[in-house]
Amino acid sequence: MQNKVITIGEILWDVFPEGKKAGGSSMNVALNLHKQSIESSFISAVGDDENGKELLNFLAGNHFSTDLIQVSAELPTSTVVVQLDENHQATYTIKQPVAWDDIKITDENIEALKQADALVYCSLTCREEKSKKTILELLDHAKTKIFDINLRAPFYEKELIGELLKKADILKINEDEIVWVKESFGLTGNTDEQLLKQLSKQFNIEMICLTLGDKGACVLKDGKLFKNSGYKVQVADTVGAGDAFLATFIACYLQGYPMETTLDNACKVGAFVASQPGANPDYNKKIYHMALG
Repeated sequence: MQNKVITIGEILWDVFPEGKKAGGSSMNVALNLHKQSIESSFISAVGDDENGKELLNFLAGNHFSTDLIQVSAELPTSTVVVQLDENHQATYTIKQPVAWDDIKITDENIEALKQADALVYCSLTCREEKSKKTILELLDHAKTKIFDINLRAPFYEKELIGELLKKADILKINEDEIVWVKESFGLTGNTDEQLLKQLSKQFNIEMICLTLGDKGACVLKDGKLFKNSGYKVQVADTVGAGDAFLATFIACYLQGYPMETTLDNACKVGAFVASQPGANPDYNKKIYHMALG
């Protein structure tokens, strides 16, 4: 049976010094799933403006359905100013409020979710009460809840993150975010394995993926830690690399790949995207399978 995944969250333009590129972590995950032949849908909102029309056209040009993307008459399409440091690491200036701050609950997206295997959500989309309320209601209908923690200062605080962690079956977190979570929730572990086991126990999370930048990633599942040392590439920028990792991980996991293979594939595709400019570089199936070796 065909696997189906729904993501909910941001759709936006990443504005680089050299120009803008389509992005948003939730859209990136959905689009990468689609590229990997997983049936995916995306719940979000754009403004009734030129930027919004261009984003919808971008998705249509990638043969991706825009049926669950709402158009706001009141709020603009999201834009994010991206700055890269000397190591090509990105920081973001995220404007507020924007269309995806006001995602509405609809019968259509509830029905779509009931047909899906998983819902992917993140903390950034919960910065405003309206979209947060929609996400929390949709989580009640989800079979598997995948939380991409996606901390973006200043749009998070302990109470919100704790509430979202309690909902998660699967968590994806990076090496910087785990430091904040450790301090905020009183974790005492000195190793990645100890921290992930404590986090899993405290919030009853079945599986946790910890990405470690150019040092690879690890996964805690059923009390066992799986590790992958990652792949060295010439980094163009890190925008979207974690999203490509997560999409590949979800795709392989749902298709029943062994955990070692799932983690390795996710590291390879994440590294490939980091080697290309922007969050959504073109990769056809040939390139994708080359990346998977």
